[in-house]
Amino acid sequence: MSNQKSKKHEHSGEHGHTHGAVDPSIITTERGIWAVKWSFIGLFPTAIIQLIIVLLTGSVALLADTIHNFGDAATTIPLWIAFALARRPASKRFTYGYGKVEDIAGVIIVLIILSSAIIAGYESINRFFNPQPLNFLWAVMLAAIVGFAGNEIVARFRIKIGKEIGSAALIADGNHARVDGFTSLAVLFGAVGVYLGFPLADPLIGLLITVVIFKIVWDSGKSVFTRLIDGVDPEVVDEIKHSITHIKGVQDIGEIRVRWLGHRLHAEVNIAVDPDLSVEEGHEIAKEVRHQLLHHLEYLSNATIHVDPLDASGEKYHSISNHTHGSSPMHSHK
Repeated sequence: MSNQKSKKHEHSGEHGHTHGAVDPSIITTERGIWAVKWSFIGLFPTAIIQLIIVLLTGSVALLADTIHNFGDAATTIPLWIAFALARRPASKRFTYGYGKVEDIAGVIIVLIILSSAIIAGYESINRFFNPQPLNFLWAVMLAAIVGFAGNEIVARFRIKIGKEIGSAALIADGNHARVDGFTSLAVLFGAVGVYLGFPLADPLIGLLITVVIFKIVWDSGKSVFTRLIDGVDPEVVDEIKHSITHIKGVQDIGEIRVRWLGHRLHAEVNIAVDPDLSVEEGHEIAKEVRHQLLHHLEYLSNATIHVDPLDASGEKYHSISNHTHGSSPMHSHK
């Protein structure tokens, strides 16, 4: 049974709740756009302040941090586009909507971070061979503190909203901003090192920041690409199965498939019921299964329930053995 539209359920007693009275994707995409807008407002001025101080001081460590912060601000643009597109309704061409655009945005974000790592690494290595004196060390220290504060505020904001709406791309961007804050503190330590008479401290810190950025690329890339190829936490499948097990009328649970469409999680479940039940009775059981899943597993955006008779439970019973159509060659459908 396929349910494309949610229905409103009202329960008497201790609680009442609604599934689909307002499309949750509308709420989450609005929150997503709001989050990336304020992230950009927070990060772009921070990067501008750092850039001005880079031009005054010549610090390559601060340059690496500034490049990274500009890249971080730039990552809000693909996210903004993705959340805006996700608000568009499904169409005959894009029958599941535009949620996958968010995953593509995640890939673009990873590539932006990778580019910033390469640029920062190049500038740091170049400074080893072409050392330059640092000016206004106090300004470098001030810029480092500003960078840390700005990134930490944005990181907390992005991670909080990302968890609320289940967006891997936004959470990855938040973790990215958090590490950026610590790299800004590394710039501070580098400036202290130069002040104490170790001029190579500045390019060394630049290289350290580069290594940290590459680590972010690796961690964020794993998360984003896992979703891109429909990977989910195995515990999600276990929780779905557990939520169905005790529902009256469900005699067996077959295949469970779950996939992300951006920050929305969809499930497809095969259940088996008594073969003597009517179609209407099987339909009612499927409705209850879907209801319980959406009620108990808040991270689910939708669930499609397929009903089989108990004596033909599972997709193996849906396969069609070798056959022909007129003059067509022998073939089967698994």
